Amino acid sequence: MPSYKAPVEDVLFLLNDVFGFARYSNLPGFSDATPDVVEAILSEGAKLCEEVLTPINLSGDAEGCTRHPDGSVTTPKGFKAAYDAYVGGGWNGLSMPAEYGGQGLPATINSAIQEFVSSANIAFGMYPGLTQGAMAALLAHGTEEQKQTYLPKMIEGVWTGTMNLTEPHCGTDLGLLKTRAVPNPDGSYGLTGTKIFISAGEHDLSENIVHLVLARIEGAPAGTKGISLFVVPKVLVNADGSLGERNGVSCGSIEHKMGIHANATCVMNYDGATGWLVGEANRGLNAMFVMMNEARLAVGIQGLGLSEVAYQNAVAYAKDRLQGRALTGAKAPDKPADPIIVHPDVRRTLLSIRAFNEAGRALVLWTALQADVAHRSADPAERQAAEDHMGLLTPVVKGVLTDRGFANAVEAQQMFGGHGYIEEWGMSQFVRDARIAQIYEGANGIQAMDLVGRKLPRDGGRAMMRFLAEVEGFCKENGADETLKVYAGPLAKALGDLQKATMWLMQNAMAKPDNAGAAATDYMHLMGLVALGYMWARIAKAAAARKAEGSGDAARLDAKLSTGRFYMERILPETGTRLARISAGADAVMAVPAELF
Repeated sequence: MPSYKAPVEDVLFLLNDVFGFARYSNLPGFSDATPDVVEAILSEGAKLCEEVLTPINLSGDAEGCTRHPDGSVTTPKGFKAAYDAYVGGGWNGLSMPAEYGGQGLPATINSAIQEFVSSANIAFGMYPGLTQGAMAALLAHGTEEQKQTYLPKMIEGVWTGTMNLTEPHCGTDLGLLKTRAVPNPDGSYGLTGTKIFISAGEHDLSENIVHLVLARIEGAPAGTKGISLFVVPKVLVNADGSLGERNGVSCGSIEHKMGIHANATCVMNYDGATGWLVGEANRGLNAMFVMMNEARLAVGIQGLGLSEVAYQNAVAYAKDRLQGRALTGAKAPDKPADPIIVHPDVRRTLLSIRAFNEAGRALVLWTALQADVAHRSADPAERQAAEDHMGLLTPVVKGVLTDRGFANAVEAQQMFGGHGYIEEWGMSQFVRDARIAQIYEGANGIQAMDLVGRKLPRDGGRAMMRFLAEVEGFCKENGADETLKVYAGPLAKALGDLQKATMWLMQNAMAKPDNAGAAATDYMHLMGLVALGYMWARIAKAAAARKAEGSGDAARLDAKLSTGRFYMERILPETGTRLARISAGADAVMAVPAELF
């Protein structure tokens, strides 16, 4: 059975040494997040994930969810008890406002816990994860009555939440959706239609499920301009907050999926279900995108989490599996063969995954910190800079971390040889579970197009210019340092490739939009390589400072410096290949007629 140990020490190093978490103590909620409190929270979260969630991951995948004739759904054995332990520990409301029963702590801490949960049991984590996204949308756009009605119970965990966007004929192009909403005399609406691929749409973990549903009010404009958002509870809520009659929403079936078997992915049928408008009529996408942005960051974390747990198990296997002898002579002469970790190609594979994981974790926490600043700072300039960061890097976090997370799960599986293809080892599950992260909450090709087509030129390119200036400033400031030049030098070269690619798009994409479309995925990954390289440069600077002052575990700090150097020498040079592809333009991509494919 696979094992997992949450990287608590690594998270603490990033928060305290790389990002200076204590410097944000002037923001609401941060003063309560003292170093001792943060360490205690992370340690308790790690314990829950290691001891409660990990043991039911493999069995939950094998058992899956069961839909009964009455439309109810049962989750796998152990999931209800695990969910009760999760909500009993207050994890649902970690970063939610205290006025609705949350703890009001920084979302950055919650992001770290999300990684632990994703590594331990991604299918389980989707139940509270969807609830957090629904709560974010209600907080941003719900009326005070809606917030008081739903948020306390959702934070407590006795109610959960979902998001209902996709329809059988309508995925990315939401302007095609057909679910209709008819006004009722009391101000509510009757919703009728079918939604598919609804994660956590029906289950036995909570007393009620609060669905957020996109629908079109009768007479509304066609396309995306006529879409509204509604809150539609599975069980109607009485005026005193108690549960009343069952609403007209039901699970028609459960999808048979490649992975995440323990999460109920449902076809949801709305048959005149009673719902209430959230936000303004015909402005549903604006409200839903709050939830979508939360979800996209969470999905990026899923990619990271699965890469981490796959890596941990691949390392354990590589240290134990005896095959062949080292090229430089036997390393375990008392054994019939050496452990495979002595072989350079095995070490290359493992270091490639590790280098991604550590930098990816830093990128997630850096972005989560910016989300906290955007939501909590009283300084308009700070909020704008943080919002620019979020807008620019959200598609990179989602797209790059999930693409690489899946690829790394496959590479980790490869370490096991034929055993990796056998279900009982668990590596197959990591590969299958990781695959969906590239698809849902906006497929990664859409993330790339969002980056190039919307985020890059927004506000005259202000966010991108700020990002480029920050990385360039770091390289200039640290390039002459004897210890840091091995990181700053390659980073500066990669940054140059990103600047050239950005300039090429500015000069060639406006007149010929296909150039942008053909370049988008390579550009997203080029930017991801630079962003992860910047994270490694900052990690190396913090590790070198700790080592110089003689604090911390010297061996662990040396390992960080070596892994960072590996990233700079063996992974970051890929920016040159990405630049060449971008600069080639769209001619070859568009040359073959569709009928000849």
